[in-house]
Amino acid sequence: MSYALASTTLVSYVLRLSPGEDLKHSLQQFTQNQALAAGCILTTVGSLQQASVRFADQDTTTLLTGRFEIVSLVGTLSLEGVHLHLAIADGQGHTLGGHLMPGCRIHTTAEIIIGSLGGVLFQRMPDPQTGYRELFISEAGEGAEEYKG
Repeated sequence: MSYALASTTLVSYVLRLSPGEDLKHSLQQFTQNQALAAGCILTTVGSLQQASVRFADQDTTTLLTGRFEIVSLVGTLSLEGVHLHLAIADGQGHTLGGHLMPGCRIHTTAEIIIGSLGGVLFQRMPDPQTGYRELFISEAGEGAEEYKG
């Protein structure tokens, strides 16, 4: 386990995406434009006209068309990338979820609140145990050390 104590105030941003915008691309762009060192999704409501997700243990992306409600969007944001999971429901209430991929197009709106954690730096580094670039948490600043619990 690794952890970090965010010693400063949480700064919140409120975004509203418009029809046709790409959900993942918009969040990546916002993260870069605001230089978010350690961000997270606090809440999201909205709808999609197209959903692009990667399911657990799959190498391919599944593209779904239709109208979907965003039931949940959670994850971390940093300058080195975003790691986001999406859950959506169709018109019959059937729900599915997976990794948010490019190609999720907004139907009517997406109202998103993002938190930025002061004093913390999120980085993505290769993890020999998983084979993936995993979250590395440290204090913001030069020579930062990872917190371990």
